[in-house]
Amino acid sequence: MLDINNRTVVITGGATGIGLGLAKACGALGARIVIGEPRRARLDEAAATLTEAGITASTFPLDVTDPMQLEAFVQHAFDAFGEVALVVNNAGIGQPLGSVIDTPVEAMQTVMAVNFEAVWRGCQLFGRRLIEQGIPAAIYNTGSENSFFVAVSRSAAYVASKHAVLGLTDALREEMPDDVSVGMIAPGFVSSELIPEPMRSMGMPVDEFAGIVLPQILAGEPYVVSHGYNQVRINERQQQVASAYSRAAPRQKGDDRYDVRTLLASLRAKS
Repeated sequence: MLDINNRTVVITGGATGIGLGLAKACGALGARIVIGEPRRARLDEAAATLTEAGITASTFPLDVTDPMQLEAFVQHAFDAFGEVALVVNNAGIGQPLGSVIDTPVEAMQTVMAVNFEAVWRGCQLFGRRLIEQGIPAAIYNTGSENSFFVAVSRSAAYVASKHAVLGLTDALREEMPDDVSVGMIAPGFVSSELIPEPMRSMGMPVDEFAGIVLPQILAGEPYVVSHGYNQVRINERQQQVASAYSRAAPRQKGDDRYDVRTLLASLRAKS
């Protein structure tokens, strides 16, 4: 179990929604909070909220798509209170509804720049520093139920970005040392600013969500989940994949000769 008491927790997009909910939950356990957010007014509001709750916090104006700002934020995070226990690459944006065919490429690129490329850079920059620390720590990336299936139709850029976060997180987990846990947070329908205002009150309250997911993060779970009905949608997809293989590529004796992981392991064993 990761101990965050008197240690630093860093959250991008931490001034509102899920990020702020996690900041409050971590602060309640004694963590010192560093949050990054591009909107100065929201940063000030978040700082006031955390301070009123008796939580020590530091804020940093941050556009996660700017590599230089992100590098400066990483340095600030380590300078603010010392070593870092937990990093949550949480900043994300949605997209206007539209089909793949009709969505401008530029709109897709904007979504990917925030939801995936910035998470990639965050993993690289923070990952290097956490390895250097050499003490128990964790990196968690905020994905989505859309990392597992299409929850919101006509949102392909957003869905693709969250699928990409899943792939990145799974790959990073295999590469990091044992003392650095890596996982993906998979929010379902949570009442954050990503949800259109008319529907926002229908989502899971942010503080309830944070209370569900933080224990999983501290336990080092690879997939941090919250909405039980998601299993129905995930099973639908898995059954479709399994059915395709059953019909067109059933298991046969010796078929592992084409399995890439088996081949690579064999080559490494011989070298």
